[in-house]
Amino acid sequence: MGLIKIMNKNIVVSTCALLCIIASHALFAHEHSKKPPIESQKISDSIYFLSGKGGNLGVSVGEDGTFLIDDKFAPLSDAIIASIKKAGGDVPRFVINTHFHGDHTGGNEEFGKQGAVIVAHDNVRERLKQDNFIKEFLFRFPAQPREGLPVITFAESVTFHINGDKVDVMHMPNAHTDGDSVVYFTKSNVLHTGDLFFNGFYPFVDTTHGGSLLGLIAAIESLLELVDDKTVIIPGHGPIANKRNLQNYNSMLNIAYKRLVDLKNQGKSLEQAIAAKPLASLEKEWADGSFSSKKWITSLYDSL
Repeated sequence: MGLIKIMNKNIVVSTCALLCIIASHALFAHEHSKKPPIESQKISDSIYFLSGKGGNLGVSVGEDGTFLIDDKFAPLSDAIIASIKKAGGDVPRFVINTHFHGDHTGGNEEFGKQGAVIVAHDNVRERLKQDNFIKEFLFRFPAQPREGLPVITFAESVTFHINGDKVDVMHMPNAHTDGDSVVYFTKSNVLHTGDLFFNGFYPFVDTTHGGSLLGLIAAIESLLELVDDKTVIIPGHGPIANKRNLQNYNSMLNIAYKRLVDLKNQGKSLEQAIAAKPLASLEKEWADGSFSSKKWITSLYDSL
C-alpha cells in the first residue's frame, strides 16, 4: 500500500507539472493571437530589442555572427529566429542567460541543438540541471537537457569581442537570484540588465533561489555608476529605459526597503505590516505589474 501511495503521489506531481506547462503554452498562444509574438526595435547600428511574452531580449547582429541575450519560452524560439533573420542575423552563435528563470532560458534547448554556445554564471548551470518551481507564480519548468545547459560558465565576468563591440558580461551577486548577470556593450553604450530591472513596476525578487532586496539595491547602485545619460537600457521586463528611469527605480527600492525593515525591526508580523500600508505612496506608480503592494510585501517580508 505504501508503494502505491508513493506512485500515486508521483503521478499527481508529474501531472500537475505537465498541466502547468500545457496551460502556460495555451496562454501564450492566446495572448499572441492578436499581435506578433515577437516585436523588434533597432536601438543602435547593430543591436535590437526584442519584446513579447517573457523576458526582454537583446540581439547583436554583424559579420561575427548573432549574439543573443536570453531566449524567452521554448514555444517562441521559431518567432525569435524569424525576427533575428529580419534584422539580418541568423541562428545565434552565442546565447547569454542573464539568470535561470524559464521565461529567459526556455529556448536554450532549441538554440543549443542548432549550434549556439550557451554562456551563463556558474549558478545558472547548476539551477538549470534540476527541475525548478517558482512558488510566487506557481510556475514549474523542468531541468534542461544537455543541449540546453550553458557550456561556458564564469564566476565573476567574461568579455566578448564581437561585431565591432566589446561586450562585458558581469555577475551581480545576490540580487534577483543567485546567478544574475548584466550585459554591457561598451562601444554602443547599451546595457541589458536581466531581471535586476523591472521598468515601471515592482520587481520579482526570488528569495527562494538566493535573491535579496538589499542585494538588488546594491546591484542597481552599481549599474548607476556604470551608465550615463546616453545609455540605452534594456530591462528584464518593461519598455526600453534610460538612466533617469533606473534612478527612479532605485529610489523606489530604497524607500520600500527602509519602510519594510522599519516595520520588521518594530516586531510587526506580516499581517500587521500589510495592514500598515507602508507602500501606499508607491502603489499608483509601481503596482502595475505582477505584484500589488500587498503581494510584493508578502513575497519579501520574511527574507528581510
